[in-house]
Amino acid sequence: MNPYVAQITVTFLQIMFWAIIARSLLSFFPIDQSSPLFQLLHRVTEPIIEPIRRVMPQTGMFDLSPMIAIIMIIVIQQVVYSVAQPL
Repeated sequence: MNPYVAQITVTFLQIMFWAIIARSLLSFFPIDQSSPLFQLLHRVTEPIIEPIRRVMPQTGMFDLSPMIAIIMIIVIQQVVYSVAQPL
């Protein structure tokens, strides 16, 4: 794999990682969900979190899909790192 493509992919995954963390942390505070920051985080992270949420069973009042998404991002990053390393 081209090292530049690998670096761009890993950078994108890092941005998604932190966006999901921020969205999860903001969900614990009484914040206006129509605020521009919350709307941006929702639009950026929802395409990743929603498919996971549909597949996972309900766990009461906690939504574990962001945690699963973060684990998946970490695994994908490790795969990209291992594929990008020269033999």
